[in-house]
Amino acid sequence: MAVKYQDYYETLDVPRTASKEQIQTAYRKLARKYHPDLNKGKDAETKFKRINEAYEVLRDSEKRKRYDQLGTGWNSGDDFSPPPGWDASKFGRRTQRSGSFGGFDIFDDIGSGFSDFFESIFGGTGGFAPGGFAGRESRPRPAGDRQADTGHLDHHAEVSLPLLDAYRGGKKTLSVQQSAGNGKAETTNIEITIPAGTHDGKKLRLRGQGIPGPNGKKGDLYLTIRIAPDPLFRVNGADIETDTPVSPWEAVLGARVDVRLPDGRASISVPPGTQSGKKLRLKGRGLVGKNGNKGDLYATIRIVVPGTPTERERELFRALEQESSFDPRNQGESHGN
Repeated sequence: MAVKYQDYYETLDVPRTASKEQIQTAYRKLARKYHPDLNKGKDAETKFKRINEAYEVLRDSEKRKRYDQLGTGWNSGDDFSPPPGWDASKFGRRTQRSGSFGGFDIFDDIGSGFSDFFESIFGGTGGFAPGGFAGRESRPRPAGDRQADTGHLDHHAEVSLPLLDAYRGGKKTLSVQQSAGNGKAETTNIEITIPAGTHDGKKLRLRGQGIPGPNGKKGDLYLTIRIAPDPLFRVNGADIETDTPVSPWEAVLGARVDVRLPDGRASISVPPGTQSGKKLRLKGRGLVGKNGNKGDLYATIRIVVPGTPTERERELFRALEQESSFDPRNQGESHGN
């Protein structure tokens, strides 16, 4: 069945030779612009999903290489069918809509959010599913250090989680598909509890949710949480960073401003004379680290000037220019600093 070709480079507005850094920068810019929480336009959510899909492919060297193999003879919106001999299953992992990989699959209750074009290339290969979970790799493993005669298998899988869900925590229902003894696949729903403040890399153990062995007993399911990239926040271990814009007069005189949190806002004091790039800490407002302690949220100050000042504002800035002896390029001599 023909689907519509998607030019992922065009979606992110980057050249085909773009570096990973360029791709990440373009993604952050566009994701911020079309994030449904910030853009209430009727097409914002659709564009946001397309941006995430493009980023999911181009940030991953394996996916990007496979996508580039399609060549450059396509235009966005053209009817597209995978070339003869193209086997999506050769790419490896399968996910949400495709059913199974290794007899086991995890997919969220709202679908992958990716297009038919994506699935025609990668067979539903796992990735970031905006607003929900997305299964990545799952592989059966022997029971390990437990007694070898138990005969059941553990399963390990990665789950992509939006930062807001990790920050808030709560319950989430996953549909789990695994092979039955008769060769058929059985699907069950599993409700898991995500601890509030879950950090990237945290492992959850679900007892008795693995594959049954010859004796009929089930192993355990191990989930590794991966926090998906967020356009507004950066995660660094248990700490979270976000940019906080302030005006020049707020930076000079000091002010109390609102700072974004993943689930709301908080007020913070900007000391007089604050420089752009300075990080102000909100203690304990981050994620929970591996040691069990809460990380912090850092507000990185960005001084923003009026883009289109009024005539009166221009007059005041000109007066300040005449009055002040401050030289930002020679601060060692100005103001005694």
